[in-house]
Amino acid sequence: MPRSQRRKVLAHPDSANFDVLDVLHALSDPTRMTIVRTLWASPERACGTFDVDVAPSTLSHHFKVLREAGVIRQREDGNRRWTSLRDDELASRFPGLLEAIIGAASGS
Repeated sequence: MPRSQRRKVLAHPDSANFDVLDVLHALSDPTRMTIVRTLWASPERACGTFDVDVAPSTLSHHFKVLREAGVIRQREDGNRRWTSLRDDELASRFPGLLEAIIGAASGS
């Protein structure tokens, strides 16, 4: 298969393996919080539709940090990558954590 047609397998940790420090680290960046707040309001979005002012390579890095911490899930659909928040899984593992962080970051 030509290199251009190969897809990289995206790593998503099992919710039983979520680490609170990894989640807190992932949520400690303003750009990543913008991504999370956007997904909190909208269940799933294409990767290029987030209102952030960073280069595409930097945005990919932010998605990777969030994905590897278990905060988001990404899936391929044709030539687009879709992103969703793993809020139910996070709430099951760390009840109230995501809501508290989003509320604090939003100033409420």
